[in-house]
Amino acid sequence: MRIAMIGSGYVGLVSGACLADFGHDVTCIDKDAAKIEALKQNHIPIFEPGLEALVASNVRAGRLSFTTELAGPVGEADVVFIAVGTPSRRGDGHADLSYVYAAAREIAQAVKGFTVVVTKSTVPVGTGDEVERIIRETNPDADVAVVSNPEFLREGAAIADFKRPDRIVVGVEGERGKDVMAGVYRPLYLNQAPILFTSRRSSELIKYAANAFLAMKITFINEMADLCESVGADVQAVSRGIGLDNRIGSKFLHAGPGYGGSCFPKDTLALVKTAQDQGTPLRLIETTVSINDQRKRAMARKVIQASGGEIRGKKVAVLGLTFKPNTDDMREAPSLSIIQALQDAGARVSAFDPEGIEPARQVLADVHYATDAYDAAQDADVLVIVTEWDIFRALDLKRLKATMRTPLMVDLRNIYRREDVVREGFRYFSVGRPGDDAAFHLDVAAE
Repeated sequence: MRIAMIGSGYVGLVSGACLADFGHDVTCIDKDAAKIEALKQNHIPIFEPGLEALVASNVRAGRLSFTTELAGPVGEADVVFIAVGTPSRRGDGHADLSYVYAAAREIAQAVKGFTVVVTKSTVPVGTGDEVERIIRETNPDADVAVVSNPEFLREGAAIADFKRPDRIVVGVEGERGKDVMAGVYRPLYLNQAPILFTSRRSSELIKYAANAFLAMKITFINEMADLCESVGADVQAVSRGIGLDNRIGSKFLHAGPGYGGSCFPKDTLALVKTAQDQGTPLRLIETTVSINDQRKRAMARKVIQASGGEIRGKKVAVLGLTFKPNTDDMREAPSLSIIQALQDAGARVSAFDPEGIEPARQVLADVHYATDAYDAAQDADVLVIVTEWDIFRALDLKRLKATMRTPLMVDLRNIYRREDVVREGFRYFSVGRPGDDAAFHLDVAAE
């Protein structure tokens, strides 16, 4: 099947490469000429495990190509995916759909014969209706079926998520479009991946509802962690105890500094705005957004209190900058708010991340970027683990202590056992676990 993928960012590139690996003929399109030229040279603009090899193998096989020209590939395509950005709109928090609508206008001018136009981007309810209206207004003769097919890709595990999905959601209003989409995903039938065919509007809402629910789970366990600190309970035991209930499940129940990334922050906010516009406010999601925003700076206060209540002039070593491991994505990363709050309080910050240093340079000022964890910790008064990269899970604690001015660790991801760190002479603080020195409760609502 011939597929055109408009947008060669994270979603478009991963989806395009995986579809090509299924045997489809895929052309990825982007207006950024420098990006397309880099992709032609197999220089992947994002870090995603396995993606570079996947792109290279399918380019060699002739199933995957890249171009800045839209008209040719779209005119030849059976299916056109829209995978452009939908960032939060400045000023009101709604999803900015200008790129989606611009793509719809260009598609309308280029389609030839029956074509399925698929919105892969995360978009509010009703966007597919508007895309269809734009196409038919721009080209009344266009023979198209407009479909919603949201992505559910986790950064760091996107290829596996695409090839072995929990489910495939397709919102479609006619049989022709349904048949074509069944053909697109036929290779996944071997994996028995369930395909949910539903209405277009239901499909659009499913993506937002899923992300909002997961964001609520993260926020819930973070608030439980604060309660655990107050009453002397262990949030990890609480998490395991409730997660073993199959009605709840164990995923997304790990206490930490709050959620970030390209999806949860903007999708929860967009859902809140959509609901408010409809006169049906989602109070749980509104509160989730507020608590998560406050929590990040609350983690900086945790570091300050662990340091004796005063951080001015002290050196803080931050390990982990990206919003999660196995990505170079800095969007809405907790480290941004934590570092800014520490700097506001007068701290000097040294940081290391395996993949996030160059992206961090674009958004964080006055930070010393180290070559490794021990370089970051040189003469530091406190070490803070913000992102749980594997390389931080087995640090040489003796070497670390010898490197630091003060052996103090604040583990915001609970990746160490307190007794192991204390045995090496450290004072140790974690999130929601008993036994920390001078345990205290953070009231994030006070921020």
